[in-house]
Amino acid sequence: MSKLLVKPSGTSGKVHDTTPESAGWGYVGFQLYRLSAGEKAAGSLGDREAIVLYVEGKGRLKGAGRDWGVLGDRLSVFERTPPHAVYLPDGSDWSVEATTDLVLAICTAPGKGGHPAAQIGPEGIELTPRGKGTNTRYVNNIAMEGRDVADSLLVTEVFTPSGNWSSYPSHRHDEDDFPNMTYLEETYYHRLNPEQGFAIQRVYTEDGSLDETMTVKNHDLTLVPKGHHPCAAPYGYDLYYLNVMAGPLRKWRFKNDPDHDWIAQRDA
Repeated sequence: MSKLLVKPSGTSGKVHDTTPESAGWGYVGFQLYRLSAGEKAAGSLGDREAIVLYVEGKGRLKGAGRDWGVLGDRLSVFERTPPHAVYLPDGSDWSVEATTDLVLAICTAPGKGGHPAAQIGPEGIELTPRGKGTNTRYVNNIAMEGRDVADSLLVTEVFTPSGNWSSYPSHRHDEDDFPNMTYLEETYYHRLNPEQGFAIQRVYTEDGSLDETMTVKNHDLTLVPKGHHPCAAPYGYDLYYLNVMAGPLRKWRFKNDPDHDWIAQRDA
């Protein structure tokens, strides 16, 4: 199995715990909890900031010295409604108690003390179409650079309909060369509807030194340390993924694969 494909460790509790150390990079961390009503989870951020994102379900969140109350609205990601999310700065402790079945993502990156704790969703998040034809997908920009809500983190959700492609035309953001490109590590947390489905993700470099094609299933995590990273959803199955990105500069600048850039130019 590819080292870029991370399977969940189980079906309950903390099922993903990717750190910069485990991924072999320097910025992005991702934890995922699957809790039943009444179950609790907690953590301390240390020198990292976090966006606590309610993927599905409801729960009471405490963090950064505040009781944020019961958050969460959608019971399925495929409702395509904006998620509830809270930004917590580095140095924060947090805890959550599920009040329904709850899928909770803890997205982390190095913190710099530059932003206060704040609720950043669902307000200010609007589902936006992107692409044309079978490249159409729908995006919830939770914490991209247009929203000054974090020191390092960039977070977004993408809904790819059955039979469509996304993260396409193939693009990369693996060089620290602003304004031409920014170095951003990235994780994809995948969900399928119906849940027995699968999707395809390829991660490759133009020189062929990295070229891996992975079959992703419900709750799988993929790592993108470098290179291009398109996804495809087979007919009959809708694909959701949660992207977490971070690097030395909180800006998203990328370059398309020159072999396929003509598609972007045609559709512009």
